[in-house]
Amino acid sequence: MKPIKLTHSPITYFVSRTGQAEWILFIHAAFVNHNMFKTQFEYFENTYNILAIDIIGHGQSTDTQKGDTIDKMSKWIFDILKTENIDKIHLVGVSLGAVLAQDFANRYPDAVSSLACFGGYDINRFDAKMQKENNAKQKLMMLKALFSVTWFAKANKKISAYTPQAQNEFFTMNILFPKKSFMFLATLNRMINRHKTGQRNYPLLIGCGKFDIPMELEAIKAWKSNEPDCTVVLFENAGHCVNMDVPQEFNKTMEEFWRGA
Repeated sequence: MKPIKLTHSPITYFVSRTGQAEWILFIHAAFVNHNMFKTQFEYFENTYNILAIDIIGHGQSTDTQKGDTIDKMSKWIFDILKTENIDKIHLVGVSLGAVLAQDFANRYPDAVSSLACFGGYDINRFDAKMQKENNAKQKLMMLKALFSVTWFAKANKKISAYTPQAQNEFFTMNILFPKKSFMFLATLNRMINRHKTGQRNYPLLIGCGKFDIPMELEAIKAWKSNEPDCTVVLFENAGHCVNMDVPQEFNKTMEEFWRGA
């Protein structure tokens, strides 16, 4: 995929075009980069136009300036769509990517063809108790990284993936995450419980792996309760990053979802 630097921003994005097909945007999890979707790129490159990004502080998006924060990602993504002349796009986010995909949908709903979130939670109705627990776990992981990125990556891969192959792939990307980039995650709360969910004019798919952490399974259950019209999928033999653990099942699920959309 061709890397392109978005002007007046730290963001590098990647494009694969195939004629007049619909567009898909893949947004990766924390501590890795756009390559966590490499299996999806290969599978869909001949049937969809593909857009991927490296989130601020990740991958090739580390050339930052003072004032650059993660809550600006939606604006930068919208600028990418304008640059590439994309009117509407299917959003796919995993973990942190699911948070950013929702924030974009909150701000630019008319640009959304569909929304698919995995290993995430409803950012518009995030329970305060669950939020506190989530923040505590994030701080613990950050402490590990301050001592050793290798130690952090070894612990993180077991949380983030279930299969040995996916764990190894996650570790290979995680080990490259710069310690200084943790500061960009500090403004994530600016996106939480800031908007009310209105009538969605696009379909919503949510899900996770059956071996994800219990809090994630509870988050999916609560989200479904709040939005009963959404579609839920739980992947067998998968943990947090379902697209890496069970790529073929994930690809087929997305194919069916987009056909319906």
